[in-house]
Amino acid sequence: MLRNAPKFYEVAKRIVEITEDCIFVAHNSSFDYRILKTEFNRLGFPFKRKTLCTVELSKQLIPDMQSYSLGKLTRALGIPVSDRHRADGDAKATVKLFKLLLDKDIKKKIIKQSVKTEQRSKIASNLKSIIEELPQETGVYYIHNEQGEIIYIGKSNNIKKRITQHFTGSNSKSKKIRTLVASVSYERTGSELVALLKESEEIKKNKPILNRALRRTIFTHALYQFIDKHGYINLQIDKANRKEEPITTFTNRQSAKSFMFNIADTYELCQKLIGLYKTNSSCFKYEVKECNGACIQEESVEAYNKKIQALIQTYSYENKNMLIIDRGRFIDERSVVVIENGRFKGLGFFDLNHQINNPEVLLSLITPMTNNKDNQHIIQSYVRRNNKRLKIIKF
Repeated sequence: MLRNAPKFYEVAKRIVEITEDCIFVAHNSSFDYRILKTEFNRLGFPFKRKTLCTVELSKQLIPDMQSYSLGKLTRALGIPVSDRHRADGDAKATVKLFKLLLDKDIKKKIIKQSVKTEQRSKIASNLKSIIEELPQETGVYYIHNEQGEIIYIGKSNNIKKRITQHFTGSNSKSKKIRTLVASVSYERTGSELVALLKESEEIKKNKPILNRALRRTIFTHALYQFIDKHGYINLQIDKANRKEEPITTFTNRQSAKSFMFNIADTYELCQKLIGLYKTNSSCFKYEVKECNGACIQEESVEAYNKKIQALIQTYSYENKNMLIIDRGRFIDERSVVVIENGRFKGLGFFDLNHQINNPEVLLSLITPMTNNKDNQHIIQSYVRRNNKRLKIIKF
């Protein structure tokens, strides 16, 4: 293999070029980095780069693994490896592992440290160069100040367009961003659902100074149920501050009302019993022969409640075990959001069927997240709007 390989001095210049202003990432980086430094010392060249070790990062972000060798770790995580123990195969496996570690780093310690290390002061006079490096893709973006600290976190279906709006906007937030920004980092997510969940979680974890408005609850209204004196299940929109668990939640009253009109048609529900038509007698739909008469007890309690239960089963994931499959960052990849016993467990990415069909591998792939009301709302709202396109696996 080495007979026709170039000598180190023949590739040294290229190594310097491709690693300039970069952070050297490797599995057990001290070993690889030491070899490079030794070879450069022989040439009399002082080679110095910042390093990141995926062994150390894996121990921090994926604890309790049996082994942290590249082969056993990638096998446990279901990461495909070709040409094992060859430079190309090992490097590609390390890239996939590093991407997984970046996903799991909710507190953004890796990004913040690397931005600070790079010390590229891209301030207001050079905003255009920041924009040019950004993708027109779905994901989460992080605006940093000169110290590498995250001052704002956002999500967008077009990161470049959204950052351009920040840099050209006339509102007070845009002006503050332009004053403080030194650089922008980002994560592609492919899925808008993943971007929304990461944005919500990371704002709460990192508390950026310009995200104060988004730290508050992101929904205001919710759908509740109760049984009337005749035994019919009634639905009611109310402010989302009641103690009982809602069926689903809404960003505002208008979106809740629009949803109610849709389900009235889809499930053939009585407008009176879902709070859309106030009357002491029959509802409007009964008069035009579009209601089966639950409002005046003509439709049986069993038949009507069965329709309501079907609706609840569709829009509430209480006590459910399910995987929500959506777009990934690449053509051959998919994202997954995991719900276990009605609780949001986390999210991740997979590109092989055995990764998602093996519970142990799946749980090691996902980034654990908080099961709070904001995240529940994001998931329910997104599934409501994209139900026909999403793939949902129940387990």
